[in-house]
Amino acid sequence: MIKVESISKYYGKNTPNEVVALDRVSMTIEEGEFVVVIGVNGSGKSTLLNALAGTFICDSGRIMVDNADVTKEPDFKRAKYIGRVFQNPYSGTAPTMTIAENLQMASLRGERKGLKIGLTKERRAYLQEQLKALQMGLENRMDTPIGLLSGGQRQAVTLLMAAMQKPKILLLDEHTAALDPISAEQVLYITNDLIQRFNLTALMVTHSMSYAARFGTRVIMMNLGDIVCDIRGEEKRNLNEEALMQRFNERHIHIIY
Repeated sequence: MIKVESISKYYGKNTPNEVVALDRVSMTIEEGEFVVVIGVNGSGKSTLLNALAGTFICDSGRIMVDNADVTKEPDFKRAKYIGRVFQNPYSGTAPTMTIAENLQMASLRGERKGLKIGLTKERRAYLQEQLKALQMGLENRMDTPIGLLSGGQRQAVTLLMAAMQKPKILLLDEHTAALDPISAEQVLYITNDLIQRFNLTALMVTHSMSYAARFGTRVIMMNLGDIVCDIRGEEKRNLNEEALMQRFNERHIHIIY
């Protein structure tokens, strides 16, 4: 369980240019939830994700992961229980290393490593099965440098790398925004499959009304650094783009296309 208690983040605090990025935000993410965060530019959705990741330390409030207080922990300390996939598909992987080597390194995250990454025959077979489940044919290209893959293929492997160790929470930072529409759809379905297959807790930031309506078990709408709407349960299962747009209109949030 992830618990956020009244966290705030300011930029340029006590200056004429002060910006309230997060305004006493509180929320609880239960184990197994797939939360989609949506909002206009500057609403605070990416700032919330970065606060969970430990990219910065919040000005006030508390963040709990299970029963551990991680509020003051930087990102490199939270990395052992937080998985993250970035918008840029070329982030988070070593381009000159093979697909198999990248996956093996990711699987050893948090463990003591020697001079060799120890890719045994048994381990290679396991990784090949995980790649096969992506249905992209990458199980036959395990010795290909990951830098030679397309953006969609590389993002799919990055997702698998983040999911394999079953992090306490998987953070997805607009991870399909840099992909073409067909690749983006494919990666989203792979995302959904991995979350279900590994029984992960996840938080995905997106600008897409369609993605927010179709994916996840819960939608959080943000505006001006605060949560203004939280849709879950039966309401989320019946949610469509039109209904989500109506929620924006009810809160007088201006959408620019």
